[in-house]
Amino acid sequence: MPNDNKSQPYLRIEGVNAWYGKNHVLADVSLNIPKNSIYAFIGPSGCGKTTLLRSINRLNDLVPSYRLDGLIEIGGEDIYSRKGSQFVENLRKRCGMVFQQPNPLPMTIMQNMLFPVREQTKMPRQQMRDLAYEKLKLADLFDEVSGKLNKPAFGLSGGQQQRLCIARALMLEPELILLDEPCSALDPISMHKIEDMLNELKTMYTIIIVTHNMEQAKRISDNTAFFYEGRIIESGDTIKLFTYPETDMLDRYIRGIF
Repeated sequence: MPNDNKSQPYLRIEGVNAWYGKNHVLADVSLNIPKNSIYAFIGPSGCGKTTLLRSINRLNDLVPSYRLDGLIEIGGEDIYSRKGSQFVENLRKRCGMVFQQPNPLPMTIMQNMLFPVREQTKMPRQQMRDLAYEKLKLADLFDEVSGKLNKPAFGLSGGQQQRLCIARALMLEPELILLDEPCSALDPISMHKIEDMLNELKTMYTIIIVTHNMEQAKRISDNTAFFYEGRIIESGDTIKLFTYPETDMLDRYIRGIF
């Protein structure tokens, strides 16, 4: 089974198997993900990429038929060793999640930013607003929205909405950012803005991105894992993986003749 042999990985996945009912969706998956890097998950639809992503913050716990065996460690802590709701809630604070479709709340831009903090902390109001300004700047959005923070978030373009969702995910100071096809619904200019932003954010966060866009994976990721039918076929340094694929399956997938 392919595995990245880096010492003391920030995120360690070892021998993971997962099922939805009787459907075996992840089979003996192992990865080591370094801190402050971008790791891309690629592969055809239905191959297990998003299932693994949603297992890292235990979002799949919400699916009654879901079951997982194996080890997932974040910072040396086995995230499936404890079952209390408080532990899972804290885990999800550590793992900011951004979905395929932008999902701003039906509120103003500033209310979107403050919502996670109001729900989870007792931070003074001005401190919350200062934090919101900081995260909007990190998402390269502040200059575009500074004059309309009290306007509805739905008035933003699709690309701006997605950057708002990323900025909002940063409000709880996560260690890890999980992105599930964050650019698939966006135009090329909006996509490149998000890619540039992610390259800046990796100096502060560890980032995992599920993408079907081969060029995007090559442009922004440090490492890549290629999934097929619930297994990792190859994983490792992105440039090496795309330049010298070790399997015929990955070679054909990269060349679009899969």
